[in-house]
Amino acid sequence: MSSQNPFEIAQEQLDQCADIIGLDQTVRDLLRTPQREIKVTIPVHMDDGSVKVFEGFRVQYNDARGPTKGGIRFHPEETVDTVRALAAWMTWKCALMDLPLGGAKGGIICDTKQMSDSELERLSRAYIEAIWKFIGPEQDIPAPDVYTSPKVMAWMMDEYSKIAGRTQFGVVTGKPICVGGSPGRMDATARGGMFAIREAAQELGIDLRNATVAIQGYGNAGYYAARLMNEMFGSRVVAVCDTKGGICSFDGLDPEGVADHKRETSTVSGFPATDQIAADDVLTYEADVLIPAALESVITRENAGDVKAKIVAELANGPTTPEADQILYERGVHLLPDLLCNAGGVTVSYFEMVQNMCLSCWTEEEVNSKLDEKITTSYKAVLETSKKLSINMRKAAYVVAIDRVAEAMRWRGWV
Repeated sequence: MSSQNPFEIAQEQLDQCADIIGLDQTVRDLLRTPQREIKVTIPVHMDDGSVKVFEGFRVQYNDARGPTKGGIRFHPEETVDTVRALAAWMTWKCALMDLPLGGAKGGIICDTKQMSDSELERLSRAYIEAIWKFIGPEQDIPAPDVYTSPKVMAWMMDEYSKIAGRTQFGVVTGKPICVGGSPGRMDATARGGMFAIREAAQELGIDLRNATVAIQGYGNAGYYAARLMNEMFGSRVVAVCDTKGGICSFDGLDPEGVADHKRETSTVSGFPATDQIAADDVLTYEADVLIPAALESVITRENAGDVKAKIVAELANGPTTPEADQILYERGVHLLPDLLCNAGGVTVSYFEMVQNMCLSCWTEEEVNSKLDEKITTSYKAVLETSKKLSINMRKAAYVVAIDRVAEAMRWRGWV
């Protein structure tokens, strides 16, 4: 894995595209840094009677296009630079999907695997107590991310509602449906990726019914990607992995069986009737579609030349470094950048916000249809820009997104 600072990567990607569109230096300077950063120290009473102090962040990157939006991550290796990068990427992602939102991200340095449910609840509520003045339905709307869940979002919504003195379903998204959540949210990230993969396959003339798929990461996004590739297109998932190892089978893997095995053993490794491979080997496995669905910077200049897939669909945030981007582009690999490919989550989160504001509840079919329209429209805009400017798909996505944010800044009189 690359050791490069993720925020430096985000700034490098911005600079490259700012050069392409001749972005004014003042606008560029504003877009290179977050508008607001919040750092909090969170004391939490643990089950053994001790008090443990956690460190948390919330970065609100840019709100030119609307209230900021972005997930909250619970991770033992969380850093403020990772949160900054993810907040920047969320800004561009919302703009690319043409949502009336800006970008944000939050995180707490913690190991959820070493914490009980009651400890997680106290931590979740304490985090909201620490940042509540800086968030709200019309200011900044958090959502689930790595190692957070609908349950965590429900706790956070409830804590904010207690502080506000009234029920505020719209303060977070990704909630259970019974407390203001949206149908279609659980698989939204993966489903949005499926729509992008479908469009890419049509562009390349690939029949997904006969396609093979390798998936790096088997959390929520990876599992749903495996299931939906099979259900929607009839594709064969031939390799998957998690942090503890990988498995492969030429005949194809059963997504549900692998998920059951992981729930029982905490890993996909050891699933019956499969060959064991190293986790990193999934990235270079012989497959038509590669779906990185875990963490940042896993496709680098060291391994990009060995990627065999025709389509790389980034369900993870920032899985490909800038050097690897160019290598893949020069080799003719069709990369679906995270700004586009994993935007299903924030798009359906936006739909959840709209439903909360209107006290309405759409059907899952309505949500999926609206998501399909958003992803398809955005894919075509990125592909057209890529061809027009002879640049790779990520740069094209940035060009479309950054131009939209810059336009909003100009009309608001910021620059």
